[in-house]
Amino acid sequence: MNIHKVDTFSGHRDSVYTIISDYTDHGFYSAGGDGFVIHWDLNKPDLGNLVARAGSSVYALALDKKSHSLWIGQNYEGIQVLDTVNNKIEKTSKITSAAIFDIHISDNKALLAMGDGVMIVMDVSSFAVQKHIKISGKSIRSISVNPATNEFASGDSECNVHIFDLDGFKLKKTIRSHSNSVFSVTYSPDGQYLFTTGRDAHLKIWNVAAGYEMIADIPAHLYAINDIVFSPDGQYFATCSMDKSVKVWETATFKLKKIIDRARHAGHGTSVNKLLWTTFENQLVSCSDDRMISVWKIA
Repeated sequence: MNIHKVDTFSGHRDSVYTIISDYTDHGFYSAGGDGFVIHWDLNKPDLGNLVARAGSSVYALALDKKSHSLWIGQNYEGIQVLDTVNNKIEKTSKITSAAIFDIHISDNKALLAMGDGVMIVMDVSSFAVQKHIKISGKSIRSISVNPATNEFASGDSECNVHIFDLDGFKLKKTIRSHSNSVFSVTYSPDGQYLFTTGRDAHLKIWNVAAGYEMIADIPAHLYAINDIVFSPDGQYFATCSMDKSVKVWETATFKLKKIIDRARHAGHGTSVNKLLWTTFENQLVSCSDDRMISVWKIA
């Protein structure tokens, strides 16, 4: 496996907390501590387009495939919805005064992970709150949906992973998964495994069909693991950490293949917060507290 840096995008004035695909192979959105939401094109390096200014910092973005609407989680200020075709804010709602750590849109439902331990369920079409689910006494940090089992998982700062039925939102299982906050929960592309990471710097893998039995516990990084993402073909996955590194692993064996850091590849200088693995020339995108977005070619 060969890795080299393709480019670095600069445009944010504060930490970059999140990046998501625009559902083309080459475009993505980023947001962070400055409240800026920027649209980027891997075909046109460092020519970002500022599409929105949130009233406060942004940890979470989600794009509705059907309407091409971008949901922006303004911490402590609620939700803005951007019409990406006409590039204008079409809806706003102060649904919470808490931080919004994750947003996941599935069918016509938006699942929002809140800093006060509540999961908010919204109807996408009507933009109405349908349900408040009190999950934790502390922050809910991440959500992942498994279409294969019609379930979703949430990870929180009470060290727990909760498994819910996606239709009725009934709690099916609670896993005391980590020794500290759970920062990321991600189902494998085939839906067979749940990958979890957290402040304890461990990567844990759970067998879904076996009642979420743990099959691997890997001390993967030196400090908190912020995110995990799979390659488009599912053969590899990458993790990023507060230890400033990105690591690439083989999915079939859970074996480490490469480390991307400052010493080896001119990597990030501070915490790496989020990852996006694109189909555009198999490029991996990372964002960091150093205000930069880096693009890596994985060959």
